[in-house]
Amino acid sequence: MAMNYARQLVDTLSRLGVKRIYGLVGDSLNPVVDAVSASDIEWVHVRNEEAAAFAAGAESLLTGELAVCAGSCGPGNTHLLQGLYDSHRNGAKVLALASHIPSTQIGSTFFQETHPEKIFAECSGYCEMVNSALQGASVLHNAIQSTLAGNGVSVVVLPGDIATQDAAKNTPLEGNFVSEAPTVHPHPAAVRRLADALNSARKVTLFCGAGCNDARTEVLALAEKLKAPVGHAFGGKMVMQYDNPYDVGMSGLLGYGACHDAAFEADVFVMLGTDFPYTSYLPSSQVAQVDVNGAHIGRRCPVEYPVVGDVAATINALLPLLEEKRDRSFLDKQLRSHEKKLSRVVEAYTKNVEKHTPIHPEFLAAQLNQLADDDAVFTVDTGMCNVWAARYITNPTGRRAMIGSFRHGTMANALPHAIGAQAANRDRQVISMSGDGGLGMLMGELLTVKLHNLPTKIVVFNNSSLGMVKLEMLVEGMPSFGTDHEAVDYAKIAEGVGIPHVRITDPATLPRDLKRALEMPGPVLIDVVTDPDALSIPPDITIEQVLGFSKSAMRTVLDGGVGEMIDMARTNLRNIPRP
Repeated sequence: MAMNYARQLVDTLSRLGVKRIYGLVGDSLNPVVDAVSASDIEWVHVRNEEAAAFAAGAESLLTGELAVCAGSCGPGNTHLLQGLYDSHRNGAKVLALASHIPSTQIGSTFFQETHPEKIFAECSGYCEMVNSALQGASVLHNAIQSTLAGNGVSVVVLPGDIATQDAAKNTPLEGNFVSEAPTVHPHPAAVRRLADALNSARKVTLFCGAGCNDARTEVLALAEKLKAPVGHAFGGKMVMQYDNPYDVGMSGLLGYGACHDAAFEADVFVMLGTDFPYTSYLPSSQVAQVDVNGAHIGRRCPVEYPVVGDVAATINALLPLLEEKRDRSFLDKQLRSHEKKLSRVVEAYTKNVEKHTPIHPEFLAAQLNQLADDDAVFTVDTGMCNVWAARYITNPTGRRAMIGSFRHGTMANALPHAIGAQAANRDRQVISMSGDGGLGMLMGELLTVKLHNLPTKIVVFNNSSLGMVKLEMLVEGMPSFGTDHEAVDYAKIAEGVGIPHVRITDPATLPRDLKRALEMPGPVLIDVVTDPDALSIPPDITIEQVLGFSKSAMRTVLDGGVGEMIDMARTNLRNIPRP
C-alpha cells in the first residue's frame, strides 16, 4: 500500500525530532491524526485549539526546536488564531496544520468553509495551501524551513481529501533542514560612530531586551567598561536581572526602581536587542540602538546611533574601541536611587502582611519566588500577574525561565503555555501564574492537564476582578465598570475535574500551605484568594497624580512591590566605594 501525503507529513515531522502535536481531532484532520496514531509522535488532546497554539509556542521557546499544533477545517483552525499570533510575535518555531474542506468544494460556500490562507496571513511568516500531494511536499518543506529559519509561525492549509493522496517521491522533503541561526556582524563604520559617542559621553545607560539572551557576559563587560547602569525590558528580565552589579530595574508600564531616571539622565541611552514599544518611556535624543533586525531600528524613538547586528557580536566589536571610564558617579547615583526606591515601596507592601486579609498578591508572588525550584518555569497571565511576575519573580541561578504573552498581550495564556512547557519536560517544575480572569477564559484546559497527568502547579490569583483593566480605568479618570464579578471557588472546580487542590485564604498559613502544594506530585491547583484592591499603587499616591500617566506619577505608581530584588539592590551598594 502506497504512503499517502498525511503519512509523509507525519514521518517528516518525526524525522525532525517532533515529539508531540497539540490539537483537537476532527473530520478533515482525521487522515493526519490517523498517521499520528501509527507514529511515535504523541497527540496532546486539548479542549480548544487556541490552547494548542499557545502550548506549541511555549514548547518551542523552551526547547528552541520545532513544535506543531493542528486544527480541523473552519472553526477548528480559526480557534488557533490567538495562540498563533502570540507564537509568531514571540518568535517561536511553530508549524500549524490547518486542515480544510474538500478541495473540490472550495469556493462554493461549503459547510464550515473559510479561507485559512487569508486568515492566517498576518500571524505567520509563511502560509500556503496544499493543492496536490506533489506540490504539498514542497509547501511542507518550505513551511518547516521558514519557521526553523526564524521567520515566525508557518501554516500549512491542507484539504482533507488531498491528505489521503499518494505521496510524491524525490521531493525537497528528502533533503536536510537547517535551524542554526547565523551571527550577524555589524558594519565597522556603525560601530565606530557608536564608540565615538560612548567615549564622548560622561553618563551612559544600557537598556536590554530579549536580544541579550545570549549576550549576558558581553553586556556586563560593556557596563563595566562604561560604568553604566543596566536596565531592562520584560524580555530581558530573566537573563539580565540576576547577579548583576549594575542593575537598576525595569522600565515601562510594569517598571520599578531607577531604570526610568537612568534612561532620561543619560548622555547616551543604548538600547540592546529590544523593540520596546512604549515610546513615552524612551528618551527622544542621544539614543543608540543595536538590533539584529534592521527593520526595528528607530521605529519607537529617534535613533542617532543605529547598529544592525547581534548584541554579542556588536559588543565584541565595540569593546576594543572604547576608553574605560573611571568616573562611576552616575552609576553609583542610580544604584543608590534604585535601592532607596525599592526599600520604600517594599515596606508599604510587606508590613503586617501575615495579618492582611484578603491576601496581598505581592505576598503570594514573593512566596512563590522563594519556594519555587531554582530551574522553575513560570508562565504568566496577562494583567496584574504580569506586574507581580515582573517585580517579584527573580532568577537567582540563571536557570529559571518565564513565558508570557509579552508582545501580543492576550488573556488566558498562562495555563496553555504551562501545558506546552510541562509536556516538553515532565521533570521540570512548571508554575502557571493564572489570574482568575484568564483561567476562567480557557478553564477547559484543566481537563487537558488532568487527561495527560501533567505535573503543572496552577496558582490562581483569585481576586474576582480584572485588576489591570480596573487600574487602566482609574488612571484614565474613569470609575471601574464591568471589572468585578462574583467570587468563584476554583478549588471546587478542580475537585470536579479530578485535580488535587489547595485553597488558601489565611495569609498566616500561606507559606506553609503553598510549600506543601508545590511539593505534591502530579497536577495541583492552588486557589489563593487575593485582595482585589491591590493595584500596585503605593498608599500615598492620589488619583490626581496618576491621571494621564504623567511621567512623575507613573514612576511612583509603578515602583511598587519588588520582593527579593531589594536584596540585590542593597548588594549592589557594596560595589560603591565608600568615602
